[in-house]
Amino acid sequence: MPATTFRIFRYQPDSSEPEPFHQDFDLEHEEKLTLLDAILRIQNEQDGTVAVRYSCRSAICGSCACKANGKTVLACMTQVEQVKAESGEEIVRVDPIGNFTPIKDLVVDMTPFWEKFKAVKPFLIPDGPAPEKERLVPKAAMEKIANESKCILCAACYSECNSLAADPEFVGPAAFAWGYRFAADERDGQRKNRAKLYSGEHGVWDCTRCMFCNERCPKGVDPRDAIEKLGSIAFQEKVTHDKGARHAKAFLISLRSGGKLNEILIAPYTDPIGAPFNAPLALRMAQKGKLPKSPLTHKVKDRDQVKKLIKNVKETI
Repeated sequence: MPATTFRIFRYQPDSSEPEPFHQDFDLEHEEKLTLLDAILRIQNEQDGTVAVRYSCRSAICGSCACKANGKTVLACMTQVEQVKAESGEEIVRVDPIGNFTPIKDLVVDMTPFWEKFKAVKPFLIPDGPAPEKERLVPKAAMEKIANESKCILCAACYSECNSLAADPEFVGPAAFAWGYRFAADERDGQRKNRAKLYSGEHGVWDCTRCMFCNERCPKGVDPRDAIEKLGSIAFQEKVTHDKGARHAKAFLISLRSGGKLNEILIAPYTDPIGAPFNAPLALRMAQKGKLPKSPLTHKVKDRDQVKKLIKNVKETI
């Protein structure tokens, strides 16, 4: 029977030790044991003050999300031996999810998460009067938003989000996944308004594209893909006033005109007002050979092939 040391994050502000620390617990257990069951055994058998949030124990409610050896997981669907094998460590370090303020041990304050979730208006807002019966939607139309509909709001993506770490006001992956789920729903009549709502400061264009949200989502929602699709909706609805949207558009213009990225055009198109202040940086880049000598010569052969590719991509989004 294997034995494992669990190094659990402790934070109990009302106790005699109000500062965070880690406490080790040794546990003998059967080969197949989930991380949540291990924590609950420690709570029941060794220290009843260990605080953990959980409910369904079936990977449905999402409330038991935590970090195991640095990776965000759902404790109820994660095997202890799997954590040890993947990390190459015999000690299992259990921490609360990242980018949230701990309340007690593994329990964090989810208030900012729910506020951002509500901010994207995660509900249908149809146009016109309600039908006499239900609103019928083709199966193919619902399949387009099936992936985003799987989100259980566990906040694992927020725990791994680099944009959120840099900007606590960033709306975040799960909220945007839900935003896309309704923006792309044929029954919703607020597509353009949603594009405006999700753009701007702290919006979809502030995503760093680190892809960690896709990597750690326990349900395969791929929220980064939803953010990308929201950007596509913003372009389709001509909501491109945001600096991030202009930056993406500058890439497209550069590729269409020359077939490859032209760094000289990116900054002035993205931020016409701030570009002059970046002149010293541009000069240093030019001295290091990081800029093309001329926009006119910065082109590839067979540009027609690039244009066809851009056209094909545009027709599929």
